[in-house]
Amino acid sequence: MVSHHVADSVTRAGGVSLVAASQQAAASLSCQAGVAPALSRVSARILAAAIGSVRAWTLLLLIVAVPATPATAQNSELRWGGDAEGGAPFVSADPADGTRVVGFEADIAALLARSLKRTPRFIQSGFTTLDAAVLRGDFDVILSGIEDLPSRRARLALTMPYYEFEERLTVRAADRDRFRSLADLTGRRVGTLGATLAAEVLSEAQSREGVVPVLYEDDVHPYEDLALGRIDAVVLDQVLAERSVARTPGLVNQSTHLASGHYVGGFAPAQSSLRDQANDILRAAMRDGTLQRIFEEYGMWTPGVAALYARESQGSGGNEGDAGAAPPHPALSTAASLGIYLPRLLRAALITLALSCLAMILAVAVGLLIASGRVYGARWLRALLATYVEVVRGTPLLLQLFVIYFGLAAVVRLPALIAALLGLALNYAAYESEIYRGALLAVPIGQLDAARALGLTDMQTLRLVRGPQALRLALAPMTNDFIALLKDSSLVSVITVVELTKATSIFAADIGSWVVPGLACALMYLALSLPLAHVARRLERRWSHA
Repeated sequence: MVSHHVADSVTRAGGVSLVAASQQAAASLSCQAGVAPALSRVSARILAAAIGSVRAWTLLLLIVAVPATPATAQNSELRWGGDAEGGAPFVSADPADGTRVVGFEADIAALLARSLKRTPRFIQSGFTTLDAAVLRGDFDVILSGIEDLPSRRARLALTMPYYEFEERLTVRAADRDRFRSLADLTGRRVGTLGATLAAEVLSEAQSREGVVPVLYEDDVHPYEDLALGRIDAVVLDQVLAERSVARTPGLVNQSTHLASGHYVGGFAPAQSSLRDQANDILRAAMRDGTLQRIFEEYGMWTPGVAALYARESQGSGGNEGDAGAAPPHPALSTAASLGIYLPRLLRAALITLALSCLAMILAVAVGLLIASGRVYGARWLRALLATYVEVVRGTPLLLQLFVIYFGLAAVVRLPALIAALLGLALNYAAYESEIYRGALLAVPIGQLDAARALGLTDMQTLRLVRGPQALRLALAPMTNDFIALLKDSSLVSVITVVELTKATSIFAADIGSWVVPGLACALMYLALSLPLAHVARRLERRWSHA
């Protein structure tokens, strides 16, 4: 009854402020409970302060998370998206001013904005999510070395091409004569960047020559792994290949022609009129030499680009964005794509399950040792193990994976799967150890005293008395941890392990949507985790009656 009066008070407040409504509600509450008027005023103030605090924090969260972008501000800006992690010469932070970005894409964005009488504003986005971000309206145009691919052309309004490149095969200098083409790399691991023309070239070579594509999240680590001997070659465009060879000793580019492609800008289909204006600006910049000066500044001007401009600058009304497009291929339907990718998702799900099970077994074993050491060990051992637990729990798992796989590469070159297994196991061992330590300490001290009175050693007490009871207490959180580990295994994709989430992101990038791939991925994760949760509940019920 009291709660109904509180709700009525807030409802009747209507246009009254939250504070006033809270005062009315608190007064109503106090009257119903028969509380003194003084206490009623105190309750009103407390409730008003609480609601005011919630309102302030909610407003702050909305300001931070959803910045206001009025229509006038959007129309006065050209919001362009890119991935600054790609680095020079595409987009990178300005060394002189960390709030700005530089690169030829930044110069092209400035050119477009200036001609449109707008102000350019850069918006950071991950490379593999650029297409999805422009489709949902996060920015107006993608300018980040994105390539003219049939799958991308089917879902975005692409500009005319403004740069032509060739795919390059990069190998170690010692393998210069062994690996001259993809045909020489049968059964070998070849790295590339996902959602690129190079990835499509390797996908075809996989079925034709039997190469093993290794997809990376960025364009830096493929060349580092090549130098370390983890992979045998890299295929990426000439801009990335020449930059990486210049800064990584011991690598060379082969002159074999693999494929040619183009850099384009990408707009959402609803922005086709803005794309048409961009095409006019780019074509004019080709004719007056503005684009040539931009690419000459970055050492990227080539005869191929000059020939491209000679062709493209002749057009006048080709605003459809089809000039220089990749050869047309019919876009696969979602159902057809699902039929192609479903076997890959199932294989990736098996990798996820196997990796998670092995990592959990190792985490349980190491966690038991740590917990036992912290309960029974000497003071120095307890301090050492406590430090390990706090360091591991206090740093991100993603950072730990990077350190194990890339940071320790100069000392030990672990295969990606082994590094993933160790990273997950060592991270979760810290959490498991706290569960087991708490369970061991929860066993009544009287039972331990009784065990000592019977002449049992500490090891016998642990094995026969303390351990079994602690296991019963630890089972539920252990199950939760395994389900969490199953989901955290998605992080190992950053060290080139193609597990379920990574296979899903490749699927989504290829079809330009996360709806069907995301739903399929979620169903597979549920199929993996729900049976485990059911088994754990049955064990808990059985042991609770024991």
